[in-house]
Amino acid sequence: MRIEIWSDVVCPWCYIGKRRLETALAGFEHRDDVELVWRSFQLDPSAPTSPVETVAEHLGSKYGGGQAAGQQMVDRVEAVAAEEGLLFRLGQAQRVGTMDAHRLLHAAGERRGALKEALLEAYFVDARNVADHAVLTEIATSVGLDAERVAAVLAGDVHADEVEADIRQAAAYGATGVPFFVVDEKFAISGAQPAEVFAQALDQAWAAGHPQLSVLAGGDSEACGPDGCAI
Repeated sequence: MRIEIWSDVVCPWCYIGKRRLETALAGFEHRDDVELVWRSFQLDPSAPTSPVETVAEHLGSKYGGGQAAGQQMVDRVEAVAAEEGLLFRLGQAQRVGTMDAHRLLHAAGERRGALKEALLEAYFVDARNVADHAVLTEIATSVGLDAERVAAVLAGDVHADEVEADIRQAAAYGATGVPFFVVDEKFAISGAQPAEVFAQALDQAWAAGHPQLSVLAGGDSEACGPDGCAI
């Protein structure tokens, strides 16, 4: 089973959704046969690379009510995150762009999942600037990426095409926000659903990909088996 996950590293519901999916997978009988593929999505392509405001300030400005109103929104999300064992510092996090982080994720290869988790933790738990190249380098090398490779990626625009391709594919699927999950290119799950919903979706998708025959007759009827034929 292949699960593609569109998300952004500055999206709080993406981190919460990741934890809820992981909870569902922990109880999934076929979890060892599940491949997770992380896809790029930019919630705010206009966000600056050098921060000028916190998330709370930005939310208060965008939706009205000032920083106090923005902090109330942040508090509600932090409370939900805490239920999943995530201690967010979202109110201190800064609004920044994520293109470079996504390009690094595409460069990470088999370490993409580890880098994804590290970037999310850096932003939401440690309130670090995930647009800053020094911070990105530290995070990427901490999960095993080669420092020279990281420097080369950050110095240019390599993998930008792959990021844009992911975003276009999300739009083709009809995704208007993230997290957005696609299972085996057949089933879609939108949003940070409860772990129980993910568990049900996993079971349904597995059953669809591995149909079982319905035995219409059997039991004690005459048949030959591995021990031979009873005559």
